Amino acid sequence: VRVETGLSREQLQALALELGADVPVFVFGRNAFAEGVGDRLQALQLPPAWYLVLAPETAVSTAEIFAAPELTRNTNAITIAAFSIGQGGNAFGRNDLESVVCRRYPEVARHLEWLRHYGDARMTGSGACVFSAFETEAQARRVFAELPADMRGFVARGLDRHPLWSEG
Repeated sequence: VRVETGLSREQLQALALELGADVPVFVFGRNAFAEGVGDRLQALQLPPAWYLVLAPETAVSTAEIFAAPELTRNTNAITIAAFSIGQGGNAFGRNDLESVVCRRYPEVARHLEWLRHYGDARMTGSGACVFSAFETEAQARRVFAELPADMRGFVARGLDRHPLWSEG
């Protein structure tokens, strides 16, 4: 279903930013590199991937994490130019919120630790979900089949564009 709002994509993204820093990328509709508070987006080509996402049975308070006194705020921001030429390194994959969340929410730490046995695992935003990318669906499903009975998750295919994406 397509709804015509009469607003440009840029106007919709500005409205989306009022809902949260992660929301404009969904209106953007494509893989993107985000700068600022999620307001500056650049289309990005990523290799095809399948993801195993684990959802710990805990709710993380984003406000609590951002207010935590132990949250470091000294990570250098990476630009799209540096990312494009491969200068992102490990700093690009770093989530400053992760160490705070893992200390305060042991279930998130446990899920990350388990998933890291199978490759690079990361926390989504302020959590609680964690994920790892795989080249093929079969690889992701093999790891999913090993999931302990007290953990839950799902396998999903990465998309280049939202199914309703248009040039508008």
